[in-house]
Parts: sequence; structure tokens; C-alpha cells
Amino acid sequence: MAFLRISSSFPLLGLLSLSLLLTTTTTSLTTTTTGIRLSIIRKPAPNVPIFREAPAFRNGETCGSPAADPIHVSMTLDANYLRGTMAAVLSILQHSTCPENVMFHFLCSRLEPEIHSSIKSTFPYLSFRVYRFDPNRVRGKISKSIRQALDQPLNYARIYLADIIPVEVKRVIYLDSDIVMVDDIAKLWGVDLGDKVLAAPEYCHANFTRYFTGAFWSDPELAGTFGNRQPCYFNTGVMVVDVDKWRQGGYTQKVEDWMVVQKQKRIYHLGSLPPFLLVLAGNIKAIDHRWNQHGLGGDNIEGKCRSLHPGPISLLHWSGKGKPWLRLDSRKPCTVDHLWAPYDLYRSSKHTFEE
Repeated sequence: MAFLRISSSFPLLGLLSLSLLLTTTTTSLTTTTTGIRLSIIRKPAPNVPIFREAPAFRNGETCGSPAADPIHVSMTLDANYLRGTMAAVLSILQHSTCPENVMFHFLCSRLEPEIHSSIKSTFPYLSFRVYRFDPNRVRGKISKSIRQALDQPLNYARIYLADIIPVEVKRVIYLDSDIVMVDDIAKLWGVDLGDKVLAAPEYCHANFTRYFTGAFWSDPELAGTFGNRQPCYFNTGVMVVDVDKWRQGGYTQKVEDWMVVQKQKRIYHLGSLPPFLLVLAGNIKAIDHRWNQHGLGGDNIEGKCRSLHPGPISLLHWSGKGKPWLRLDSRKPCTVDHLWAPYDLYRSSKHTFEE
């Protein structure tokens, strides 16, 4: 039986009114994988971090079966962000009432056995599948943005999510790798989308015009895109997507069409976010801001420290240039980075689990 040892960072969580739902008993889960089939667990490659094995987590008494009541979560897999992905997965399982029902769909640009093995050895009971996203689908459509990390093909995989995951999956929660969940993911999964294709927190107080260039706003035809909508900024790092509606509405093509326009006439600066806004801003299901306390990584240029916004928190998101694992390793962490540290499974981390 695995038990969690709470680090000294956790009192800070209490001060911030973050609910910690710790489930520490063990169980067994069937792992489903595609794309890679391994008969042995391989030693991680030098560029793949080594992680400690996480505790297993058991469903609560009120949970249905994983087959009957699955919660589908999709994330990308990148060696540079793998440490963040592992922390995110741990946080989701730790705070879930029905952790055995959570099915992970990982997207990667290369099917690397070492990364697959790392997930399997870190989470032996995790239910997950791995899919290859072909970078060639976007290479000719990506325009240089203000930060190199935003230009990576895998950053655009979320656009093609409905084309990649199995057709029997009707709804999925898409999450960035730099998040920590501090609430039950079933609450987010249960959001009523109504007739909308996507749900996410909206930020209508943000200056929406700054996400597009002067060339966009000075062109009446382009600016008229929002003529019949009241567009608000939303962050694409936390989304609940009705993939059936996405497929039926041809939303992948709609987003791609704006990427083509961007190649012809520079209308935005920020990677994969603006084409989402062009297609969907003002036409999504707005959910509580607690589900995306974003911007903790600072801005996209310097990544300076930022404080938490007031109000309840269910998900912490280090969007921006600064990543908590890098700042902690450099011994120059921001205060909010200590909220991420307890979920760090990196082998050299001083935050440890006891079995």
C-alpha cells in the first residue's frame, strides 16, 4: 500500500484554499496502448528523465465501471515537457474520485519506446493509449511566432485531435502539459456543453484586439469575422471538446483555413491560439475561471513571476515562458512554483513518496 508524504509546500495550498483530495490505496488497472507494443520495459534514453513510480489510486464506492463511465483526457507527449506531463497525470489521479475511469490519450510526433516505457514504469496501472501526430500535417502551415516553443508542430496537434482519437470517443478534455489539477476532473468532464462544440473559461476583460495585428483589424473583411459575435479570449490549454460536433462541423478545416491566411498576410503572432479564437471566440460554452488559473509561467518573452488571481482554484496552469520544473532546478523559483513541486516525480526531486 502506497502512502503520500506531504511536503512542506502543502500548507501553502491550504492558505490558497486549494482542496486536496488524497486517495492513497492501491489497485490494478488494465493498460491499453496503441502505436507501440513492448514486451519489456526498456531503460530510458539519456534524454528521457527518470521518474519514481507513483502510487496507484482506487475508485470510490460511487464510481461506475471504467468501461461504462470513462473520462477521456488528451495531452501531448514531448521529451522536453515530459516532467510536466507526469506531474499533471499524478495530480489528476490524486484528486479524482474515480481515477480508474480516467483514460489518457497521448499525442506525440514520434512513437518513442523510451517515453512509452517511462509512462508505464511511472504509472503501472494507468489506462492510456499513444497516437502519432504526423508533423507534416502542419509544417507548411506554421508561421513563426514570438516564442520558438509555440512553433513546434506538436503544439498544433490539438487542432487535429478529433481526427486522431477513436471515433467512439465523443467527448475529450484537452490539457496542456504544464498544468496541475487540484480538484476532481469529473466535475470538469460533467460540464453541460449545450449546443456548443467547446467549453473553456472565457476572459472578456482581456484586451482581445492585441491577439491580432494591425493588418488584421485594418482589413474590413478580416475584422468582420467577429461582426456577429462578442468575442472573448479563451486559453486552449484547458478545453472540453465535443469531438462529434467538431468532426461534423468541419472545425479542423476552419482552423486550417485561417492558418493559410496567416501565411499570406501576417494577422497574428501567437502560434496555434489565434486561429482557434478566429473560429470559436464568442461561440463557446463559458465555464468557471477556477478551471484555468493560467499565466503562471509569466509572459511569452521574459517569463516573469506572477501571483495567483483571487478566487477558488481547481486547476493551475503555467502557461507562458517560465516552467516550474526549470525555475525550481535553477533555484530561482517563483512562489507559485512551490504549488507544482509536490507533484514532481522526477527521480532527483526532494519531494518523495514512501511505500
